[in-house]
Amino acid sequence: MSEMSKIVRTLSNITFPFIMVFGLYVIAHGHLTPGGGFQGGAVAASGCVMLIVAYGSTWIFEKIKVSRLSAFESLGALGFIGVAFFGLIFGGYFFNNFLVRTGILFNIIPETGFTGSEFNTAGVLPLMNFAVGVKVIAGVFAIVVVMAYASSLKEWKQ
Repeated sequence: MSEMSKIVRTLSNITFPFIMVFGLYVIAHGHLTPGGGFQGGAVAASGCVMLIVAYGSTWIFEKIKVSRLSAFESLGALGFIGVAFFGLIFGGYFFNNFLVRTGILFNIIPETGFTGSEFNTAGVLPLMNFAVGVKVIAGVFAIVVVMAYASSLKEWKQ
């Protein structure tokens, strides 16, 4: 797969950061709005796939190693399972949302009663969303990189 024109590469350079920020936004706010780790990870991975289309697969093969993507995917899975086991350790059962209303993360309960800050009391859900987001970004991008590699080998043999 060869690279596209200068216009396509320039537009992908301009839009790539915005796509990544939007994907991370969807991951970070998945507990409050529709979205989450999978949806935000798919958005961010689509930004990475756009780079394959714009620059070609040979450029991506030089920059990205599939073994590193596999390591990031494993890191996301381990993060998700780690948070689940922390629920078992600190809360008494697997996947316990032990950070809700503790004041440790995302929530400081004021003494004056209910305020808007109590709305963001997700506990461990944002941590799980980030772990799933890392797994989906790395997994989907690794699948596309391998498919691009296979198609470039097919083009090379012909």
